[in-house]
Amino acid sequence: MTISSDLAGMVGLREYERILVSNMANGERFETYVIYGKPGLGIIELNGATALLGKPGDRLTIMNFGQYTPEEADRHHPKIIVLNERNEIVRTEGLPQNPNTLRPSYQPAGV
Repeated sequence: MTISSDLAGMVGLREYERILVSNMANGERFETYVIYGKPGLGIIELNGATALLGKPGDRLTIMNFGQYTPEEADRHHPKIIVLNERNEIVRTEGLPQNPNTLRPSYQPAGV
């Protein structure tokens, strides 16, 4: 799945990290991995075989997971961004108040 690197960085997704995706339009759930797209374009794009599991405009939930000690789990707060139909940020949780001040955690090579 190609995701604009700035959006991926806001929630800490690493390039090539395994993710679980659910498509709210058709109920499909599938595992794939993150490919960074150009920042600032709001790219959320299914690639390869996963492109058969959705269509443009479908609402997706993209999830990643971590392993924590009980102490780390007590301190963990998920980072969430909610996008509109143009893939613009409309709501955040677990991030600074103004998402425009965020710097991506990771930048793809050559983008």
